[in-house]
Amino acid sequence: MNNNPPRLSDIRVGPDIITVHRGDAFIVSAVDGGIRGHAQQGFFARDTRFLSHYRYRINGRTWKLVTSAPVSHTAARFDYTNPALLSAAGPIPKDVLGFTVERRVSTAMHEHFAVVNYHREPVRLTFELEIGVDFADIFEVRSHHPRIRRVIATAWDGEAQRLSAAYHRDGYAARAIYHIVESTTPACHARHSLLFDFTLAPASRWHARATLIPEREDIVHPPAAPPGEASSAARASRAREWRATCAHVRTSDVTFTATLWQSADDLVSLLLDGTQGPDAPRVLAAGAPWFMALFGRDSLIAGMQTLLLHRSFAAGALTSLAEHQAATSDDFLDADPGKLPHELRVGELARFGLIPHRPYYGTADATLLYPILLHETYLWTGERQLLAAHMPAAQRCVDWMDRYGDRDGDGFQEYRTRSTRGIKHQGWKDSGDGTVYADGQPVEPPVALCELQAYAYDAKRRMAALYDELGDGARAGRLREEARRLAERFDTAFWLEDEGTFAFGLDSRKAPITSVVSNAGHCLWSGIAAPARAARVIARLMQEDMWSGWGIRTLSAAHPAFNPYAYQRGAVWPHDNSLIAAGCRRYGDAAAAARITRGILDAAAAFQRYRLPELLSGLARSDPGFPVQYLGANVPQAWAAGSAFLFLQAILGLQADAPRGRLFVAPALPPWLDWVEVDNLEVGRARVALRCWRERGRSRVDVLDVSGPCRVEQTDAWIGPSPAERHG
Repeated sequence: MNNNPPRLSDIRVGPDIITVHRGDAFIVSAVDGGIRGHAQQGFFARDTRFLSHYRYRINGRTWKLVTSAPVSHTAARFDYTNPALLSAAGPIPKDVLGFTVERRVSTAMHEHFAVVNYHREPVRLTFELEIGVDFADIFEVRSHHPRIRRVIATAWDGEAQRLSAAYHRDGYAARAIYHIVESTTPACHARHSLLFDFTLAPASRWHARATLIPEREDIVHPPAAPPGEASSAARASRAREWRATCAHVRTSDVTFTATLWQSADDLVSLLLDGTQGPDAPRVLAAGAPWFMALFGRDSLIAGMQTLLLHRSFAAGALTSLAEHQAATSDDFLDADPGKLPHELRVGELARFGLIPHRPYYGTADATLLYPILLHETYLWTGERQLLAAHMPAAQRCVDWMDRYGDRDGDGFQEYRTRSTRGIKHQGWKDSGDGTVYADGQPVEPPVALCELQAYAYDAKRRMAALYDELGDGARAGRLREEARRLAERFDTAFWLEDEGTFAFGLDSRKAPITSVVSNAGHCLWSGIAAPARAARVIARLMQEDMWSGWGIRTLSAAHPAFNPYAYQRGAVWPHDNSLIAAGCRRYGDAAAAARITRGILDAAAAFQRYRLPELLSGLARSDPGFPVQYLGANVPQAWAAGSAFLFLQAILGLQADAPRGRLFVAPALPPWLDWVEVDNLEVGRARVALRCWRERGRSRVDVLDVSGPCRVEQTDAWIGPSPAERHG
């Protein structure tokens, strides 16, 4: 007997649901494959639930689950056996039947059922599919809006083997068609179920294929053929195409390599149009299952994190968000000219104006992040047409910052919700209870968060660099001076000498909110922190009350409002940690950046398939132990998956300067990482392959190959990821 404790990599933590998704269609079920209408489960497309109740039964009993698992982003398999049953031919012992469900999602839901008789006697069976449809909006399902009473008409066509449910409201129409594509025996309809009666001889098999087709007035899918070899080959071909155009990374650390690989697959799986290849801008959904939609800050941050992997995600965010940039003021939408959206929804509630998400503009940071991403994307691509296409939108973002982001004219960015259905807090910590005073009491807007000032500083410096590129030195000078004055005011108003960090924000009285939070790390990432402050901020974030062992908590464990299970009052977010790690490296603390990276990677090693969730619990790490998942976290999630690549960028010190045909590398490999190889790294029109390795405690670079106009230079320090000064 082996008495050694389990290694971390032997432990796998996962959610208590199974999610498969493609584009904006997704299925959330219990691990037994069933869907319960009262739970946050169902088959969804275009923010509408087309299947709200689903259960497999045999002779009036529920099948016994043996095992289940997703087999890809789009597919899952469920295996069952039978309980003891009664039938007209006599009793049937338990565990003599095998039942398998193969589930796949495309624009529709496809399932293949198979029942096998392992009993030595024939068995008479009634296989039952319980089916319920409520056409609920996703905001109703997630309890963000009161339920609407709907009158739903159902019809069964026995000859065509189709069960349909339909709902109409003032020109809005939705229909779900459950089609038995083929089966060994036909189905009959009884109330809310489809029934299949058959007799199975010993060792014989019964099977059926079914497709659920969602239809709305704006989406009509023809009855699709069940997924077969052709569709599987097409999916495999697209996956190979994406993989071929992405950067390829291998490291000496198995967990790091596996996390990078899985994260790349997760990002591609989150494309809102998953049928397209990587040759044009592509928009990422924020996360599965609940954020399969365009989100402003999520797509911008994920685009920034992943520029070394593939530039398509950044380009997609820039293009799509500019298309939805507000042109007028609208209180219900929290919109003002130049502001970028928080979230775009297309369900029934948005259609009839019951929620403002068409799109909704209640985010204070997306508009600030847009110029930052534009500049960083330009540094990686060197494309002047990128500036021609997006500088007007970026300038409108700067205009919004000055006129609407700073409504009281004090020089700081603050937010206040105007919409009756809007989000109260509009920073990245946008939960209703995440912004608190040091005594635990809630903070009421308007609030000037510390990271908003940091993003504004970075945005103006980066816009100055871009105007230098365009030959407008006068405008560039004004923006740099505005950024310089903002940094001075910020240091005076936000620095907490006793805590050695920056205040969470300023409240409506312009008094500092003195809670110790992870947001201060974003001030390192942006570069607004004075060098004399940075070391103290890093040290404060790495103290035991902030450092859980898996990562930096959102809120100090010593705070009265701390809760390790709360969404943004103590949990650990990978994307938050990746920005902080990049900030640590920016100010020269490679050890802190590596420690944060190692903590998040150790968590990834314990999650199923090395997949980083949206967030995890802020409980302290124990040995042996494992990270505690956050119930309801989106997995996969775009900026969680993108974190792996920002961690890599910080460790390697990668700085692209494609306009000048340069790639700077400042590697600082920690003791647990002997080497990193990156191939197919796209910088401008060049492709670069390099190897970073450690020798006698120093990190070195070997350039393996350069195809195209690019010069690779090793440097001692990393400026990024906000290197506007490179254009000085």
